[in-house]
Amino acid sequence: MSTSENVFGFDVNPWQLRWRGLDVDMLGRTETLFALSNGHIGLRGTFEEGEPVDHPGTYLNGFYEQRGLPYAESGYGYPESGQTVVNVTDGKIIRLLVEDEPMDLRYGRTVEHERVLDFRTGTLRRNTLWTSPTGRTVRIKSERLVSFTKRTIVAIHYEVEPVGEDMKLVLQSDLLANEPIPTPGNDPRLAAALDQPLVSDLATCRNYWGILVHHTKKSGLHVAAGMDHQIEFPDRADTFIRADGDLARLTVAANVPEGTRLSLTKYIGYGWSARRSVPALRAQVDAALAMAMETGWDSLKADQVAYLEDFWRDADVELDGDPELQQAMRFALFHVLQAGARGQSRAIPAKGLTGPGYDGHTFWDTESFILPMLTYTAPAAAGEELRWRHATMDKAKARAAELAQRGAMFPWRSINGDECSGYWPAGTAGVHVSADIANATGRYLRATHDEEFETECGVELLVETARLFAGLGHHDVNGHFRIDGVTGPDEYTAVVNNNVFTNLAAQQNLRDAISAVHRRPDVARELGVTNAETAHWESCADDMVLPYDEALGVHQQCEAFTLLGAWDFEASIGKYPLLLNYPYYELYRKQVVKQADLVFAMYMFGESFTPEQKLRNFDYYYPLTVRDSSLSACCEAITAAEVGYPDLSYDLLVESVFTDLHDLHNNVASGLHIAALSGAWMDCVAGFGGMRDFGGNITFAPRLPSRLDYLSFRMIVRDSKLVVAIDKTSATYRLLSGPEIDLAHHGEKFVLTENTPVTMPIKEIPWREPPKAPPGCEPYRRQV
Repeated sequence: MSTSENVFGFDVNPWQLRWRGLDVDMLGRTETLFALSNGHIGLRGTFEEGEPVDHPGTYLNGFYEQRGLPYAESGYGYPESGQTVVNVTDGKIIRLLVEDEPMDLRYGRTVEHERVLDFRTGTLRRNTLWTSPTGRTVRIKSERLVSFTKRTIVAIHYEVEPVGEDMKLVLQSDLLANEPIPTPGNDPRLAAALDQPLVSDLATCRNYWGILVHHTKKSGLHVAAGMDHQIEFPDRADTFIRADGDLARLTVAANVPEGTRLSLTKYIGYGWSARRSVPALRAQVDAALAMAMETGWDSLKADQVAYLEDFWRDADVELDGDPELQQAMRFALFHVLQAGARGQSRAIPAKGLTGPGYDGHTFWDTESFILPMLTYTAPAAAGEELRWRHATMDKAKARAAELAQRGAMFPWRSINGDECSGYWPAGTAGVHVSADIANATGRYLRATHDEEFETECGVELLVETARLFAGLGHHDVNGHFRIDGVTGPDEYTAVVNNNVFTNLAAQQNLRDAISAVHRRPDVARELGVTNAETAHWESCADDMVLPYDEALGVHQQCEAFTLLGAWDFEASIGKYPLLLNYPYYELYRKQVVKQADLVFAMYMFGESFTPEQKLRNFDYYYPLTVRDSSLSACCEAITAAEVGYPDLSYDLLVESVFTDLHDLHNNVASGLHIAALSGAWMDCVAGFGGMRDFGGNITFAPRLPSRLDYLSFRMIVRDSKLVVAIDKTSATYRLLSGPEIDLAHHGEKFVLTENTPVTMPIKEIPWREPPKAPPGCEPYRRQV
């Protein structure tokens, strides 16, 4: 495919994201887009020279500092402390001095400059031709990776070549702690500012090696960062290393003749713990660096390429008819993989490890948007995230008890499993997060048949969340089971009765728990589950209330929602997101939806709605949804495709997948929207592919929009690896490896076996006019 440049400055290439030239005003955005991570370590895409910089960032999954949560008026059960991700010791820095002139792209003249994020090598490459203010020109090339195969290792290859004359060059390779970071604004989606969060415990060095160990002031976590180097120089060089407090620095000074180069390969190792001693952490990092030095740059990169070859073989999505969309889709898949690949029983934050947004917290996004993709493309990563949730079970049970509930109440937002939301209506009241975790558990078990996980974690996750909802709701005088006083996905409609999404999620949770108890009676006995308890769960599920407006012929998002006052959308033009321009008190009393709620429920729990109900519900709620959340477009896209609006679905897919590449919410500098990126996968697979997994039965109902000519995607289901290829008139199913699998195409069942592809026709559907979005909230339109 040929390469071209789009209007946002990126070359359009199916396997790379390339930026040419320098725009200092875009640094915050490009630092995020060029971030590298393996789910354990995350590096923002800052320059090796340290400056210019918008927001430096090096993150370790789960490493945080505590801070107080201020309340104007406190109340019983309010969380007392929050957590904020820490910018840990920065090992990316390799400063360059050209004849005593610091290399800084803001000065002198940048003749050439490009950066390339490569989705197949998993590296960030850079090529710069720079002339200093004194007229000396050098070419700088670098490549960095965060290893998928050696999860504690970062490696950077950096080389400088004089142009036109011999030069004296100096490299300063740093470990730097407590970097200054900019103060955030008033946007609640940004992170709290931390002032000098790390306290030095150890600083030592020798030869080309150095290590720093620090601890946080309040959370008591220890972090060790070490570096070692391999240096190539044309003749000889003077080297000096020092380590003191917050800085370890290796200095290399050399006379470099024209036509030669000074080359440095830097290996950085990280380790952190709440329990291990300083000597133990030092030993861990020493070992990681020794392993990296022995492996070497070439082998580390080859391992990275091989890892990604395996991923793309199992997860790639191919699109024909829109080259920029193809690039954006692979960008999305790559970053979702980076967010969760090697978390090793850690959370997947809403921003991954690409920035400090939302304080580095994980939300319901993870289980409802990110895990659906990982479950069917990288199931081991999905299982590890759910193991982290299970590891926080004691905290969830303690939180439920604090709020006078049985079972487990998982936090709305957290890093370590403690509730960190200081706003009750949109935090604690969002109890559906516990059902979301349970539903992700059920989906994972159906898709993988992971018996070890089910025994060790799955049954308890399902049982304790079922206990929560069985106790949280009640049977009313009419025998209906109600769940009152909760907040659903739509945060503009808070503390309501019988939110449909919450009730259906709880219903699924209860039924999955009953099934798990029957499959694992030994585990159920250990958890104290009785026949009477499971009978109660069954009655709660069977009697669940789903509010419905008979006059309008639509489901109510929550009880009496359709009776609320109308929102003046015309007056809101130019005032989005509404949460930054209107008081919640006004939003809560009107029919205005922040993010798809009932519409998302129709995808997640589609068997609870008839096709006619789905169409009427979509037509009613789409004009009320302002999509102030990046989670909305992908939800609406899936349902739009199902109810017969494929071209609207395409527009909403575009909005979802370009959320970050085109910075649609004007906050990408604080990190990527990982759930929106994984939502783009859902749009292709569940939207245009029509894939559903209800009760472990995999079905498809594919149909393409007019602006796509071809779509294919790959999936893993119970060790069966398959690819689905769709064009305008037919879909072809191929089993690449694994056991045969039962599938269905537009309701027609068939068995897919290896080496025997099945092609099925796709019938045309009559065109119908889709509903209109609220004024000022029309789907994003690209400039092409």
